[in-house]
Amino acid sequence: MSTAMRGLTTFIADLRNCRAKEQEEKRINKELANIRSKFKEGSLNGYQKRKYVCKLLYIYILGYEVEFGHVEAISLISSSKYSEKQVGYLACTLLLGENSEMIRLVINSIRKDLEDSNEINVCLALHCIANVGAREMAESLAIDVERVMVASSRAFVRKKAALTLLRLFRKHGDLMPVLDWVDQICPLIADENLGVATSVASLLTAFSQQYSDQYSKVVPRAIEKLYKIVIDRDFSPDYVYYKVPAPWLQVKILRLLQYYPPPIEGSHVRNKLTSAVNAIITNSLDIPKNPQHSNAQNAVLFEAINMAIELDPESPTVVMAAELLGKFISSKETNVRFLALETMCHLAGMSDLGLDDIKKQQDVILQSLKDRDISVRRRALDLLYSMCDSSNAKVIVAELLKFLPIAEHAIKEEVALKVAILAEKWAEEYSWFLDVVISLIGVGGDYVGDDVWYRVVQIVINNEDLQEYAAKTVIHSLRSPTCHETNVKVGGYVLGEFGHLVANLPGCSPIEQFTILHSKFANVSLPTRALLLTTYLKMVNLFPEIKGEIVKVFQQWSGVLDVELQQRACEYLAITQMPTDDLLQTVCDEMPPFPERESALITRLHKKILDTEDKRTWAIGGKDVNREIRQRTQRKRALSSSAPPSADAPLLPGLGTPPAAAPKTSNNNDLLGLGGLDGLIAKPVAAPPNPSSSIPVAPIEAFYNKLVLGTNGVLYEDGNLQVGLKTEYQSHMGRIALYIGNKTQSNISAFTIELRSVPALRFNLVQPISANVIPPQTQFQQMYTCEANGVFSDPPLLTLNYTINGASFRHDLKVPVTANKFFEGISLGSQDFFNRWRQIGGPPRESQIIFKNPGPIDLDATKQVLTGLRWQILDGVDPSPNNFVAAGILSTVAAGKVGCLLRLEPNMDQQMFRLTLRSTNELATETLKGLIQTYLTTAV
Repeated sequence: MSTAMRGLTTFIADLRNCRAKEQEEKRINKELANIRSKFKEGSLNGYQKRKYVCKLLYIYILGYEVEFGHVEAISLISSSKYSEKQVGYLACTLLLGENSEMIRLVINSIRKDLEDSNEINVCLALHCIANVGAREMAESLAIDVERVMVASSRAFVRKKAALTLLRLFRKHGDLMPVLDWVDQICPLIADENLGVATSVASLLTAFSQQYSDQYSKVVPRAIEKLYKIVIDRDFSPDYVYYKVPAPWLQVKILRLLQYYPPPIEGSHVRNKLTSAVNAIITNSLDIPKNPQHSNAQNAVLFEAINMAIELDPESPTVVMAAELLGKFISSKETNVRFLALETMCHLAGMSDLGLDDIKKQQDVILQSLKDRDISVRRRALDLLYSMCDSSNAKVIVAELLKFLPIAEHAIKEEVALKVAILAEKWAEEYSWFLDVVISLIGVGGDYVGDDVWYRVVQIVINNEDLQEYAAKTVIHSLRSPTCHETNVKVGGYVLGEFGHLVANLPGCSPIEQFTILHSKFANVSLPTRALLLTTYLKMVNLFPEIKGEIVKVFQQWSGVLDVELQQRACEYLAITQMPTDDLLQTVCDEMPPFPERESALITRLHKKILDTEDKRTWAIGGKDVNREIRQRTQRKRALSSSAPPSADAPLLPGLGTPPAAAPKTSNNNDLLGLGGLDGLIAKPVAAPPNPSSSIPVAPIEAFYNKLVLGTNGVLYEDGNLQVGLKTEYQSHMGRIALYIGNKTQSNISAFTIELRSVPALRFNLVQPISANVIPPQTQFQQMYTCEANGVFSDPPLLTLNYTINGASFRHDLKVPVTANKFFEGISLGSQDFFNRWRQIGGPPRESQIIFKNPGPIDLDATKQVLTGLRWQILDGVDPSPNNFVAAGILSTVAAGKVGCLLRLEPNMDQQMFRLTLRSTNELATETLKGLIQTYLTTAV
């Protein structure tokens, strides 16, 4: 290159010879001016253009901004010379970001190169697509990349195409017709070239994580490929790495197979998989001395053990593997210890027999908490959490409490959370649980979240036998000079409710309880001081003899600058000075027991586990968590499956079992009220049984509007047929059941139904109508699932065509699947709301509109509309009682979780609304604003 482009070589030498930054900038500015003038002349040949673009690239790599030359760089891509085309693609990769407006100028040139017979040009195009990864590229070129992967005759091109497709899918999977490629891509995993098979295995693993049912065809082919490598020894010598054949491909296939249920017991496919897994584990019993050989062998071995656990966690092979893992956790190799602990964690969550073998290694695992590598310590923590039960809970919890003070800051919060969960889960008596948590707060300090002390309070309130012990314990902890603020919160809450139970014990008199608490008052935060003021008021009710001391505190703090403390102190002072204690006793009534529910600590930990990025098939935390993972996976598969769901596996929680596929008959015109919608639809007035009547019994718009704010009801009805709708939504997914009933005494024939999707909203037909004839007085059903890939504003359309008594009818209906269906209200406190409101900021993320209501404003009706649109109304946040403040989250695939906040101010006199809405997505802001305005001004 130095001989071909001497000007570039000279320019680079000049820059290297610059002794100061100013000299370098001066030389670069001079060169940029020269290049700009040359480009303006427009008479450059390919060589000169390539030289100047290379200079721009070098300047860009040095960290300077390059604001021109992009068009010239793009033009090099169309050159027939490799050297010029190479520089053009390099410039596009470096200078054009994925959001650049010039991406569209490159797409046609890239498509032309993808169709070129020269494999080098094809590879340059693939490199550019993978490195830039722009949304327009995924939308326009994904099909071309898939065609190259399937049709190319060169193995290295197919490998690059598979990895390019993987890159696009990870960034913009919603734009790619992945479901259309099943039959073309699945066979490629059995390709004779192991490099192609390895690349395709990575691609199919990504597809299977999201579309496991549709890509299940890959399972027998993947097992056959694994069997050929491991048992038949059918592989190229080029892919043997230190005596291990194609270790990367073996690992990828074994991991891919774990995303699918094991093959049927006794089947030929399962026998082959079992033979291959057993062979891998048996051949790995001897540990090689060569470290490279050992690393390759162990990589395959650990994945094979995970596969064996999925096949049968209590098989002899897994028992043998458990013994092998026991040796590995004492290995000198950090990677081996890490993988062994992780695999044992998998085993602990799947098998009781495996858990017994793991308990034998408990001392070694506890020692791993002191390992020099933090990743090993993390895995040891996960394993201890998974293997803990009633037999070893006290030992493990005690060791984790010792480990907490010396743990890294990155994992202290996780350690504290797991200690609290284990103490509650395996406590044989609640007094031990309370002692552990009090010690945990003292040791963990700020790393113990509020959820922990909330849970302590719940348990104390719900267990009368624990309340006196809890009061004594918190008094003892409050006497410590190093008492943490969280202990003060627990002490304030418990003593305010149950301090009277220990008031007669030495050192626990009412005045001593108050003195101990108030000694901490000056050293705690404002929210904790507010809690203590409430505790003092409760003490006035419990112990009238110390009322004078407490009133002095209320008087002292009634004039502070903090609004919350001032308001509490003033209100509590007023209550204590009332002539009777009736209001005091009512306000300070004892807290009722909390409803029984799952611990918020477990929910919080499970959410972190279930939403991890690695999308593994098992979770940390034992068999209960893995059962939850599998149930959630089954629900997701059912939602994305094109096959009819089973009757005993509801797709979404609360929806119940799907309706039967068989038609239901009746002599009643109101077919939907017979159970098709489980009685949830209000029965409309039946129209006269006139076979030729297609006049709706009510305005179609009225049906639609009611269903936008509801979940079940009639979508359309006339004298011929009745169309009902039942829906349920969860996050970005939903299920729709359409019920079509023939109200006449004649057959409805040539019946067709078409549901047309809109951009960013995808429908899948789950349970189709089996015939195009609907007999008299009969109801049929059709099931769909839907997925919101992005924010959308227009509803989908439903077209019904049918013939009755020789007359043809067509109905075009809007389906009430709107953005608010994928919305979920969230509860926020006043402080959290205003913090998030400020974080989102003003325009363009804020949108405000003032509009007139057609009639007098009904606050109750307004509240019903907001609730129907799935907003969570936050009471007490706005000082005006007429104003509405609400919050929620909109879930889509592309935008993820979009936080949304609103403030609605009705003007009762002028019949006007002022609506202010803020969200982290501009399109979501405008869409939700439009829905709110529409339905506040619509009589529903």
